[in-house]
Amino acid sequence: MGILNATPDSFSDGGQFRTPSDAIAQAERMIANGVDMIDIGGESTRPGAEPVALQEELDRVLPVIEALKDCGVALSIDTYKAETMRQALKAGVDCVNDIWALRQEGAVEAILESDNDNLDKQCGIVLMHMQRDPQTMQFDPHYQDVITEVKLFLKARAGILQEQGVAQNRIAIDPGFGFGKSLEHNLAMLADFHQFCQLGYPVLAGISRKSMLGKLTGRDTNERVAPSVAHSW
Repeated sequence: MGILNATPDSFSDGGQFRTPSDAIAQAERMIANGVDMIDIGGESTRPGAEPVALQEELDRVLPVIEALKDCGVALSIDTYKAETMRQALKAGVDCVNDIWALRQEGAVEAILESDNDNLDKQCGIVLMHMQRDPQTMQFDPHYQDVITEVKLFLKARAGILQEQGVAQNRIAIDPGFGFGKSLEHNLAMLADFHQFCQLGYPVLAGISRKSMLGKLTGRDTNERVAPSVAHSW
C-alpha cells in the first residue's frame, strides 16, 4: 500500500503533495514502483492534529481520486467523515480506511448506502483501533491488556458490520500502531501480531516512519525508511 497524503501537515510527508498535480505525480511514481493500492488522505491524523473542514478535505482528495480512478491499482480513502466516504466511493475508490472504525455519525450508513447503489462493486473496509482521538490519543495511553482490548474492539466493530449484511471478506482490521499507544504498547502488539491475524480478517499495520521507530533507532522521520521495511518484513 502506498500512502498519499494530500495534506500540508502529515507527519512524514506533509506539504510535499499539497496540490492535486503534486499528489497525482507522486501516485504515478508509486504505481511505477509496484504498489497494489494507494491510500489517499486529506486530513492529517498525527498526534495533536486539528480536524479539517469537510469541504477542504473534499477539495484535497476528490481531484486526486478522479485522476487516478482508472490507474490500474486499487484506491482507498483515508477518512472518518461519512460525506467524504460517500463522495469518494461515488468517485471510484475501492476501499474505505477509517481510523474511527466507522464510529462517527453516519459512517456505517454511508457504507450501506454505497452497497445499495453499487451492487456490482461493493467496497472494502479497514477498521482501525484508536484510543480517544488524534488530539488526545497520546496523552498517557493506558490499557490493562493492550492485545486483548484491541482484539475485542476490532472483533466488535467488524461484527456490527456483518450484522448489517457486510460480508466478512470485505473487512480488514488495523490494530492502530501509534494511535493511543505507548512505545511499550506498540512493541507488545508487534511481538504478538499473530493474535490479530487469528481474528479471521486481513490485518493492515501502519508502521512506516512512525515515532516508535524513531524512539528505537534515534532517527528522524525522513531517515526511517530502512527500519520501516525491516519491521514490515
